[in-house]
Parts: sequence; C-alpha cells; structure tokens
Amino acid sequence: MGLTTLAHAFPSVYPTGVTRYDPSKAWNGYVLFSAQDKQTHLIDMNGNDVKVWPYEGFPSVLLDPAVNKGRRGHVLVQLANQAGNQGGGNGLRNQSVGELDWNGKVVWEWKGVGVQDAYGGTGVATEGTASAGSARQHHDWRRLPNGNTVILVNVVRPLAGFKADKVLDDAIYEVTPSGQIVWQWTAGDHLSEFGFSADSLKLLKDTLTRGDKTVPFDYLHFNNLSVVGPNKWFDAGDQRFHPDNLLFDSRNANIIGIIDRKTGAIVWRLGPDYPAANPATSNKLPRPVDQIIGQHDAHIIPHGLPGAGHLLVFDNQGEAGYPRVGPGTQARSRVLEIDPVKNEIVWQYTGANSGRVAWSFYSSFISSARRLPNGNTLIDEGMNGRVFQVTPKGEIVWEYVSPYFGESRNGGDGQAVQTNTLYRAQPVPYDWVPAGTPRTEKAVQAPDIRTFRIPAQP
Repeated sequence: MGLTTLAHAFPSVYPTGVTRYDPSKAWNGYVLFSAQDKQTHLIDMNGNDVKVWPYEGFPSVLLDPAVNKGRRGHVLVQLANQAGNQGGGNGLRNQSVGELDWNGKVVWEWKGVGVQDAYGGTGVATEGTASAGSARQHHDWRRLPNGNTVILVNVVRPLAGFKADKVLDDAIYEVTPSGQIVWQWTAGDHLSEFGFSADSLKLLKDTLTRGDKTVPFDYLHFNNLSVVGPNKWFDAGDQRFHPDNLLFDSRNANIIGIIDRKTGAIVWRLGPDYPAANPATSNKLPRPVDQIIGQHDAHIIPHGLPGAGHLLVFDNQGEAGYPRVGPGTQARSRVLEIDPVKNEIVWQYTGANSGRVAWSFYSSFISSARRLPNGNTLIDEGMNGRVFQVTPKGEIVWEYVSPYFGESRNGGDGQAVQTNTLYRAQPVPYDWVPAGTPRTEKAVQAPDIRTFRIPAQP
C-alpha cells in the first residue's frame, strides 16, 4: 500500500475523503458519524454519502434492529440545541434528542426533565416526564433491549466540600418511549467509590474552573456510556459484568468503571491511579495496564467479534487527572484491548504498529475505536478528522479524512477557526440500510508522499 497519505493532519494542504483502501483486507461496510457541518453522514468505503440526516449528534448513534423492533436505518441525533457556544464540550446547550427513521422523520423525541437553576443547568431530577428544552444530553446514549433509552446528561448543582459554588455533574437517565424517567444515577452521589486517594480528593475539591467559583466545575467529564452486554465473564459467574450493567469513563479523572444497575454501586474500575508506562516494556504483550490518560469510547467488545469480552478503549494520552498527568514531549495516542479480569493489555495499536513514528497517531481529545467482524479495528483519530481501519498487526487498509469543516473556537483564546474534528465514528453493516441502497468498493492506492507533488499553477 506504500506510505500513508497523511503523516499527521497538520499541514495546511492535505487530501480529504478516502486516501487509501484495500477491499481484500478491509472490513467492507458503511461508517456513521456526525461532522462539523452539523449533519449526520453515512458513507460507503469510497467516502460517498449514502445518507445525510440534517441533524448533528453527540454522537449520532446507529440503532441496532435487534433492540429497535426490527427497524433498520434508524439513528439517534440531537434535534435542538441553543444557539451560541454555551456549554462547550458538555450538554448544557442541548434542548431535545430523538430518533430519526431512514427518511429523516422524527419517530421519537425527548426534551428533558427538571427545573432550571439560575445558571441554566438542570438539578437532579426525580422520576417524571419531559419538560420542554432541557434534555442536556452529552457524549453518549444507548437504546436498551426493553425499548427504553439510557441517556448521559449534565446536571448543574452544588456538591458539599467543593470550592466551586456548583459543579457540572454527570447523570444517567433511563427514559421510556413515553418520556418517563424510570431509573437514574448521578456521579456525585458515588464520589467515594471512584478510588481517589485522600490527597487526590482534596485536590479535586479545591479546583476551580478558570479560577471562577461561579462557573460550574466539570470535575469528572464523563464521555462514554455503554451497556456491558452478554459476555463470557458473566457466563462464568462474575456478577460485575452483568449484561444490564453500564460502563462509563471519566475523561478528567482517568477512570473507567462499571455501574451495577440494581444497586447503583461502581463494582469494577480501572484508575484513577496507574503505574507509569515503561518504555522498555511498552511493546510487551500481555502486560499489566499502565498509565491511561483522558480516554474515550471504552466498551466491552460484543459477543461474536474477535476479542469478545475484552475492554476496548481509545487511550488519548492527553492531559488529565488529579494531579494532572501527561505523555511528555513525544505525545502519542494508542488503542488498548484489555482483559478486564486480569487487568492486562492483550493488544494495542500505536502509530509505530503501522511503521510510522509513534507521534504520527495522536488525538488528545474526542476519538473512538471499534472492533470489526474480520478482526480489524476502526479507529477515529478525532482531533484530525481521520478515520481508518487497521489489521491486528497494524496495517492501515482503509483511511478517510473528513472533508466537512465548520467554525470552532480555539482553545484558550476563543479565536474563530475552521476544523474538521470528528467526535466518534461507528461501523455500520450493509444489511442495516434498506435493500437497494447504493455503495461502491473501488480500491484506492495511496500515492508515495515522498514524490507526490501538486503541480505549479500556469
């Protein structure tokens, strides 16, 4: 396949769309994502839009027909958001979420619950029904086999012992099709279960947002919510991995955990403290889990896929924790497959696995990784709008760079900039779409970037 077309998406000029594709080695299907044009795209292996829904998602989520009464081509999206940049990477702008069919018809909508506080956030709700414009959904949500939907939301509230007047807390609601909340869980009520040392907990509680007591402190920043699902650990009697339990990760605290649906307790956890990575053993497998930083998209690989029962996670290696930890001078990300019982890394992907320098693969925030039926892994290097497939040995057999750009606010100074960042990418099997939906599978040979040139203009 030659050298990859994209060394790192920082040049001012680089290809977008599909930049390489080997149909004989790739898992062939569609890819679903919400782009910076605030639309949800379903593309084929050559990057063609097969379907576009005019709504964004945080993220847009494919609904499996097995949990959606056999209906194909349905997605979860955000239906309404407040204008402006309020909320940043959380759910404070989100007013309503819902389900769209293939033709874009809204077949279900949820507008939230609870009384708004003075800041504009929502307090911890009691069981009830929807009220207009306060969904506050962020980062993840999933449809359950019983037809209900679990939704990760933000709530703004005070927490005893924190210097900040209010925190931006993370809550999970289970919502019925009629909009009733029948189960709920709020992270701040379980702070003692997160494994913080006394020193770390003091540091966390003393931290302010931008030095301002009045701005809610996003102390945990959950960025993932998944259902554990059927797995070999539960089949062998390990109740921590009950299929109904929920798995989350906290980006700001470097924690991955499982919530027991019956008790609400955190019954399994990685982090917040890890041994430092040892460069001398960084390629040894298996090995004990080492320092994970600012991770995304943690989930148990489903039954029927290679690695089923293991935890798959995009380890951003950004900067996070109490105290903060970072990857050092040569920042790089990695994808980890972890045995959650032995807490061992059994497979990993870094840039070096593709014959490139390790820092050629890096996204300090957002991003995702999903195992595919043929053993490949679909990876979203979200900071750079790059989605690609690797074989178990790290060969890149499909690569796509999002051509959809939108305005964002530069971190820190707030300057308006253009970006093609891509929060999450989800693989979609061909039989999910209506019969007769077009697709192409034409090989794309990557040019040798050592000799590829853009001709001078006449």
